[in-house]
Amino acid sequence: MTLTDLAATIGARAGADPQTSWTARLLADPDKAAEKFGEESVEAIIEAVRNDPARLTSEAADALYHLLVMCAARGVTLSDIEAELSKRQMQSGIEEKASR
Repeated sequence: MTLTDLAATIGARAGADPQTSWTARLLADPDKAAEKFGEESVEAIIEAVRNDPARLTSEAADALYHLLVMCAARGVTLSDIEAELSKRQMQSGIEEKASR
């Protein structure tokens, strides 16, 4: 599954019943979606520090899913994120950070 596929699946679940769809439940509660992204991000950091590639892979997948759900809950699409990344492509990370 690509991130594009995942974003499409998340979008399709927007109209689902929050009682039967975790994604729909998070989309209906943007604050909860943000909280879950935070939790998954921390778990990914922990596994990176522990140097456990298998667990890091799993937690990174969770974090990516929850990032896309959090963004969708606030009206930010994967296309929006990709457009922002494209704007930064011709600039070094150091330059981009300095421009903020």
